[in-house]
Amino acid sequence: MLAGRVPPQALFVLGAVSQYLGSAVAVLLFASIPAAGLSWLRAASAAVALVAWRRPWRTRWTAHRLLLVGVFGTALASMNLAFYLAIDRLPLGTAVAIEFTGPVAVAALGSRTRRDLAALALAIAGVLLLADVHISGSPAGVAFAFIAGALWAVYIVLGHRVASDPGIRPQDGLAAGMALGALVLAPFPVPKAIPGLTDAGLLRAAIAVGLASSVVPYVLEQVAMRRLSRARFALLLALLPATAAVVGAVVLGQIPGVLEAVGILLVVAAAGLETHEA
Repeated sequence: MLAGRVPPQALFVLGAVSQYLGSAVAVLLFASIPAAGLSWLRAASAAVALVAWRRPWRTRWTAHRLLLVGVFGTALASMNLAFYLAIDRLPLGTAVAIEFTGPVAVAALGSRTRRDLAALALAIAGVLLLADVHISGSPAGVAFAFIAGALWAVYIVLGHRVASDPGIRPQDGLAAGMALGALVLAPFPVPKAIPGLTDAGLLRAAIAVGLASSVVPYVLEQVAMRRLSRARFALLLALLPATAAVVGAVVLGQIPGVLEAVGILLVVAAAGLETHEA
């Protein structure tokens, strides 16, 4: 297998670049498809791809497992919806940095070591700096980024429970959760997705965003995780806000100011500092 010969660090970076390139393309599509509608098209296209790949109906589902996976998938779909509403109003790197406080908080509060609490303090300082820069221009964007971060924390906690259930086959929880989440949220964003459902070119672009933002990074991340230690994988996670900032600058021309750059670097330092030993 070709992926087995590629260094896992390179797979992770490729996945991160794919994820944020998909987000950058999404920003360009917001003029034709509203952010809420495009977020649903992303979830739906990713769900179709993952369900076709995993065939999650082969898992023995109980009412408890379906409820757990349904809540997990709804949190995931809601996180992506809030994130798209954030990047419709904020630079990509800024939104990702603010959102990143979710996983940093989960790791820091879960372990409560001095190092992780210091990481949380750094992340808070960086996010406060970013929020201060943008709160007057787009308070809604900052709020949506914080909501996305909170939902990312919920996603991590529920994802761990799904992954630790021995009765759910590997990745079946994600495939079923993505499908259920898209169905639960459908009544709200689907009307805004109509432009993408009635124009073949826009629909192809939306599907490409779903594959690039959800399917490709997830598959590469899973391959990388199996070949990396937890500590090294945690260190690579620190690259995500910086990767988003670079992609935003190159693709969207979103050059961060001095204060924005400092805020993003503080969040990157926080993610690199935490131990993820919880």
